[in-house]
Amino acid sequence: MSAPAIWSIIVIAGIGTYLIRLSFIGAWGRFNTVPPVVTRALSLVPAAVMAALVLPGLFYADGDFDLWSARLLAGILAAIVAVRFRNVLATVTTGMVALWILQAI
Repeated sequence: MSAPAIWSIIVIAGIGTYLIRLSFIGAWGRFNTVPPVVTRALSLVPAAVMAALVLPGLFYADGDFDLWSARLLAGILAAIVAVRFRNVLATVTTGMVALWILQAI
């Protein structure tokens, strides 16, 4: 691909992204209140993003699917601590210590 073609694609993608964002800003100004369904859906976005970031790292090691890896077992233990104690420091510490121990075994 030539340099002008690549730059054209970048500019077109940038304009498209800008227009998509502008459409949401314009739509937001037309509505005085957000429907409860939209509010409920938006409240679930952080959990979905966190799952999308964390789960591939737990299930895939070196590009291969591994159902019983040290990462997955440490993640399960960290999730149990997170639900039980609701303490970020305890969760991270438990997960890291468990991972180090399981990798050493």
